[in-house]
Order: sequence, then structure tokens, then C-alpha cells
Amino acid sequence: MAALLQTDLPGLHLLSRGKVRDIYATSSPDHLLFIATDRISVYDVILNNGIPDKGKLLTSISLFWFEKLKHVIPNHLVTINIDEMPEEVRQYREQLENRTMLVRKAKIVPMEAIVRGYITGSAWAEYQKSQTVCDIPMPEKMEESQKFPTPIFTPSTKAEQGDHDENISPEKAAQLIGQELFDLIKTVSLQLYTTAAEYAESCGLILADTKFEFGLIPSSSGGQDELILVDEVLTPDSSRYWPRDQYEPGKGQPSFDKQYVRNALTAAGYRKGLESGPNGNGEGWGIEDTVIEGTRERYREAEQMLKSPHS
Repeated sequence: MAALLQTDLPGLHLLSRGKVRDIYATSSPDHLLFIATDRISVYDVILNNGIPDKGKLLTSISLFWFEKLKHVIPNHLVTINIDEMPEEVRQYREQLENRTMLVRKAKIVPMEAIVRGYITGSAWAEYQKSQTVCDIPMPEKMEESQKFPTPIFTPSTKAEQGDHDENISPEKAAQLIGQELFDLIKTVSLQLYTTAAEYAESCGLILADTKFEFGLIPSSSGGQDELILVDEVLTPDSSRYWPRDQYEPGKGQPSFDKQYVRNALTAAGYRKGLESGPNGNGEGWGIEDTVIEGTRERYREAEQMLKSPHS
């Protein structure tokens, strides 16, 4: 089965191609077409080959979490039913089925809201140097993959494609978007994470960390703009999921997320400064078939576990 790396929808206006999603305008002025392709990016680099069905798995997981978390905050989803989408969209059913959402237009908040329950990844790297995470002082003598006493909120910039997201301090983030909006997003993000992590644990998964994105839409009452959850939510692309029964602090953990691809790319020689390819001449990076299939199976297993809580 071939991966869908790029949509082809003649007659529809393409607004942007992100690391994973293609976004189109529709004849409805208030709505956008939000399509999850099978592209995969690590270290903010889009790889040459994709993961077959990945976009469908991401969409399925996002839909699951949008429904489960709608009591915490509204989200941008309008429908996933192609028959309920604008007429010009329906002719592309074969490309779009099960990987497409019609969503509300929103003004995107230019900050990524990252919540960490465990110290890993870039947080662990920073801690080893300075005993801080995003300039926030942390307890002494923490181990890799150790659980934080309480989840922490660590914002980052929202980079343009090809650039790197950058961890920033809460103070800098508040300056970027305003203190009131920052405080609201922090509160909501921690509530989303806590609710999701508790549920994931019942499915045999540890939600180590995750990233949320938010938008603002006009309030129906005509007052202050309303905050909503946008993009995807709690997928293996934006979150680290670990198997609960294999958790062992003091080292890196097996995972159901992109860490498998990150490790493969690092082993192939990737390092910062070589984003354009192994020789730095624009040929890009690819991954072997075994990594493609292994990633697909990890994403599929995560989806199945999330939909089958057991204890």
C-alpha cells in the first residue's frame, strides 16, 4: 500500500502544506479542509518516504480524543462525514475518506502548549546541563524518564516549516501572547493532559508528554474571543506514549511514537545542520522499509490500546 505524501485536489484552493497536513479553503467562508497525509517529520525534517495509513490513524486518534475531552474545552471539528462537507469536496472522496476533517476557521495562537509528565527528550537534555527545563528549576538528582512531582507546562515557539520549534520560558511566552491568554492556555493544557494521562493509564499506556495547539474564534455572545483546541490532539505524532508494563526510570523507554523514527534517523547519521540530507545537498532523508512498517504498527497498536481500556 502506497503512502499518500501529497493531496491532489484540482479546483480547491490549497492554503498550506505543513509537516503532515494539507489545508484547503472551501466554499464555506467559516470552514477549512484539514487533511492528514502520510508524511512524517522528525527533528522538524519531513522525510522522503511516508508511513502508509498514518494520516488515517492520526485522524482516528484525534477524533477519539476530541470527543473524550470536549467537556474540558471546545474544539475546531465540524464533521468527518464527506457527505456533510461542501459539494466541491465530495468528488475527492477516495483521497479524503477517513483522513479529513472539516474544521472551523480560527486565529491560531502562535505558541505550542507542551505539557510534560515525565522527564525525557529535550527536557532531559536541558536538565543534564542546567538542572532546569525551559529555564524552570527542577528537583535535584532526577533520572531519565522519571515522573515529575506534578506535570509541568513548557511552551515553545510555533516555527514555520523548515525551522525548528524552540523551547521558551513561561515569561517569554506570556510576553508573546499576553499574560491573560497564557494563563488560560496553561490551565486548560494541564487539565487536558491530566485527564488524558489518567485515561491512557487505564489502557496500559503512559502519556509522558504531549503538545496542544489552540485557536481563537469570535464569541457567539459578541464578547471576548473564545479559545478552542485545534490541529490534532494526543496522537503519536504530538505525544510520547510508553507501555506501562515496561516502564523503568533511569533510561529511555520503548514507545509508540516517533521516537523509533528519531532513533533510526540518528543512527543513519542525522545531526543538526544536515536537515537537507546526509550530504547536505538537498537530497533529503529517508527511512528503511522495516522502520516504516515498525512505525505503522506502533501507531496502530497505540490506537487499539486507547480504544480498549482495561485497568
